[in-house]
Amino acid sequence: MALPLGSQARYWGIAAVVFLLLIWVLGDVLLPFLVGGAIAYFLDPVADRLERAGMSRVAATTVISLVALILVVLLVLAIIPALVNQLTSLVNSAPEIARKLQAFLVDRFPSVTDSTSTIRQTLASIAATIQERGGQLANSVISSALGVISVVVFIVVVPVVAFYLLLDWDRMIARIDSLLPLDHAPTVRRIAREVDAVLAGFVRGQLSVCLLLGTFYSVGLMIAGLQFGLIVGAIAGAITFIPYVGSLVGGALAVGLALFQFWGDWVSIGIVAAIFAAGQFVEGNILTPKLVGKSVGLHPVWLLFALSAFGTLFGFVGMLIAVPVAAALGVLTRFLISQYQSSLLYKGTVGRRADKAAKAAKAAKDEDEA
Repeated sequence: MALPLGSQARYWGIAAVVFLLLIWVLGDVLLPFLVGGAIAYFLDPVADRLERAGMSRVAATTVISLVALILVVLLVLAIIPALVNQLTSLVNSAPEIARKLQAFLVDRFPSVTDSTSTIRQTLASIAATIQERGGQLANSVISSALGVISVVVFIVVVPVVAFYLLLDWDRMIARIDSLLPLDHAPTVRRIAREVDAVLAGFVRGQLSVCLLLGTFYSVGLMIAGLQFGLIVGAIAGAITFIPYVGSLVGGALAVGLALFQFWGDWVSIGIVAAIFAAGQFVEGNILTPKLVGKSVGLHPVWLLFALSAFGTLFGFVGMLIAVPVAAALGVLTRFLISQYQSSLLYKGTVGRRADKAAKAAKAAKDEDEA
């Protein structure tokens, strides 16, 4: 005999509370395992494809690990220091950019020269705030990243965890599947497949889009000669997952910097604008349809809320689990809505009559066809 619905809800509720408490209490301990698990989940389709090509699981995991190691070394040695240097230079250049903007406005609006002018005071305040807060932000991001995620974690623990999880991923999934409650296993499997489809579409697909666009913007802007092209492209690519925001913020920042650097050279300014226009065309017509698809079902506003809420409650670990939890909650919500719409509570007398009429019409149609 199956457990009553109330008992099942109580047990699942207790499990959810225990899970959240473990995340809260053991956040720092779980961090390398969550990062390793996320990497293994992201790379599992690559390993499956290599297996279908004839490799063993061990060989596929080894090849993926070696390629990932090379990419990480290149990032640490070449790209990350350049990003940090450009971010620091951009923050330090804020007062000079503000002065140039002030000089431009003086030519157009002579009232700016008045020391009591609201525009002049606002520009001075913005420049000072950007330099002060921007420097603090850059330093805090770097220091917190080094403090929370130690070098040892990245160099030793995370790669080892990711390697073994990727190696045993299929066996782990099969083991978890064998432990599902038999009465609810088909429903749980269906919901799990939907959650995986959302995560595969959003996390894997959108991360790929962000990386490709960020690389395109950075390389294109540096070739165009923009002084802070690398950091502008990285910023634009990082927030591409929010529709239109990445292109608007990155495009406005790049064109604004290009105006100060290339003032009078309208060809160079046009090239910078064309880079973002081309990136948006490729993203909207090729990358997102191919890599993300249309059936993600994870609204950007819901994602931002989940990231903010879990980040506030559980810190960096909360931000790592925010996307999977948001995807699972979205799928569960749609499942509960479908259950509600098929129930007597929703249909009532009118719904029952409509169902009977539909069944009668179908039966009559089948009889006529026969």
